[in-house]
Amino acid sequence: MLKSLLRVLTTSLLLIGVTSVTFSVQANDWLTLKINGVEGSLARNVKAHLGSLPDSSVQRRAFIFNAEDNIEAAMHSMGYYHSKVSQNVTSHDKRPWVLTLDIDAGKPTLISWIDIQVKGEMRNDPVFEKWLSQLNVRPGDRLNHGVYEDIKAQLLTLALARGYFDGKFDLSQIAVDRDFNTAKISLYYDSGKRYHIGKVSFTGATLEPRLLEQLIPFELDAPYSTGNLGQLNRQLLDTGYFSNIKVLPLVDQVEGLQVPVRVELSSRPDHSIELGLGADIGNTVDNNLEPRVRVTWRTPQINRYGHSQETTAEWSPDKPKFLTTYTIPLTHPLDDQLKIRMGMLRDKYGVTQVYDPEERDFNNTGQLEASKMMFALIRQQRLQSKWLFNYSAEVMREDYTQSGVDYDPRFVLFGTSLSKTTRGDNSLDPKSGFFQFYSLEYADPSLGSEVRLARLQTKFKWINTFFDKHRIVSRLDMAANLTSDGSLESIPPSLRYFAGGDQSIRGYSYNELGPSIDSVNDEGEIVREVVGGRYLMVGSIEYQYYVTPTWRVATFIDAGNAFDVNQIELITSVGAGIHWISPIGPVKLDVGIGLKETDTISRPWRIHITMGAEL
Repeated sequence: MLKSLLRVLTTSLLLIGVTSVTFSVQANDWLTLKINGVEGSLARNVKAHLGSLPDSSVQRRAFIFNAEDNIEAAMHSMGYYHSKVSQNVTSHDKRPWVLTLDIDAGKPTLISWIDIQVKGEMRNDPVFEKWLSQLNVRPGDRLNHGVYEDIKAQLLTLALARGYFDGKFDLSQIAVDRDFNTAKISLYYDSGKRYHIGKVSFTGATLEPRLLEQLIPFELDAPYSTGNLGQLNRQLLDTGYFSNIKVLPLVDQVEGLQVPVRVELSSRPDHSIELGLGADIGNTVDNNLEPRVRVTWRTPQINRYGHSQETTAEWSPDKPKFLTTYTIPLTHPLDDQLKIRMGMLRDKYGVTQVYDPEERDFNNTGQLEASKMMFALIRQQRLQSKWLFNYSAEVMREDYTQSGVDYDPRFVLFGTSLSKTTRGDNSLDPKSGFFQFYSLEYADPSLGSEVRLARLQTKFKWINTFFDKHRIVSRLDMAANLTSDGSLESIPPSLRYFAGGDQSIRGYSYNELGPSIDSVNDEGEIVREVVGGRYLMVGSIEYQYYVTPTWRVATFIDAGNAFDVNQIELITSVGAGIHWISPIGPVKLDVGIGLKETDTISRPWRIHITMGAEL
């Protein structure tokens, strides 16, 4: 009781302090309006109730005549039942009249009791209990009719969203005691029974009915909720088969307590071609500008069984790529797929340098180049625990020249992997999240491979946001190639480990870092090649600060390297960046600066432009 009295006294003193405030002066050709004594939300509410200024002498008389009643209604709606208004009108023949309104708000009405009762099946609904626990209206708050109406609307909206279509208020009132300036809020809601989802029918699709039924994420007669229907919409959208999706609950066709659902679908075009133009700027060891042209051909639905294909051809100097993937749904169109993948590509790795005895330095002469052909079968399954489980068989052949010797090893890799992404929200720029990835691949000469090899990889990424504006992003990548000491040169570059680039150690070029070997060429020159290593360990921590909701600045430190048993060298880079949170995901401009310069690393800074979600 003492706290309530102190709160009333404090509120009254605050009101006395603002009684002389003029919150606005409005004028037009007919009337100048001056209002004193109120401010903030109370002033905005008074202005809203008064409405727009008059446009004629008739409207002016009506405006002045109704001003006091309108202000009283505005004050009542905000919990002020003892307000006083005095008005003064100054008329002029050739100038706008002046209406001055002095408002004494008086003491506010405080809420003494809030009684919200629900009967029916909604009483035990955990979503209702969560909503009730999050209400921020408490006894002692100033009465606000707008807040009261908002609570009513929220309760009705929640009931409809959860399938309580027969719900009604048995009592909804505010009882005001003007003598004591208190109010009691009573909301008694009878939800009735909860409706359930009935039969789901599809129109406009050319897929096998079995495939569509597998996309329904709930059982027949499941409790009705807009969340269930939204999940069905997302499942259909994620397949990529449809250009337009409408999930319509047929409330007017209820049978008993079951609400039938009709899904109207429009198929995507049979084929689509996407053309992309771009360039890698400063992402090579020679800082060259590398143009890129990419053409992607997609067929989202080849037949009624839901088969699809995606073929990508990319051209850039010395790095052409061709990759096609044919996808077959198995037990579920999204959660169980067989992917048949074929590809040909050429790529560059590391740095190749020749020693200049006059300058006593190594000069760049190129990179380790490799051409690869591959064929793979991959089964991808999403488990009920949300883990993504893959197992695969890949046949590959890779041609490359290392230390003047030509190699063309063949490998048959059998692999499996587990990964899981947890997001704090579904946005492209999540406030929190955790990604984890584990994989194992094995090759053996008795199974068609050049040498025996076991590849282990694991990746982690953490995101967390503190106090709304402070965001931490950290990652850790670790990997190992387990093979005999004399077999490393027979392992193709695409299976070795390198470091450097925007997803590794910024400040250095893509795949620039790693163990090197020295040899002598036909001209007698000493050649040093970064050829990659057996092991990889790279970590990063980045601090990001939101200047605005769509712009942030960042600073980071990256450390680690690819290494071998006899070559372990820690490389560190630091940097900063600016990020734009665009509608299609973050666009990041980062500048990384290497803190260590070696014989094979002579350009210790890089600019990186990346786009896309971090998880």
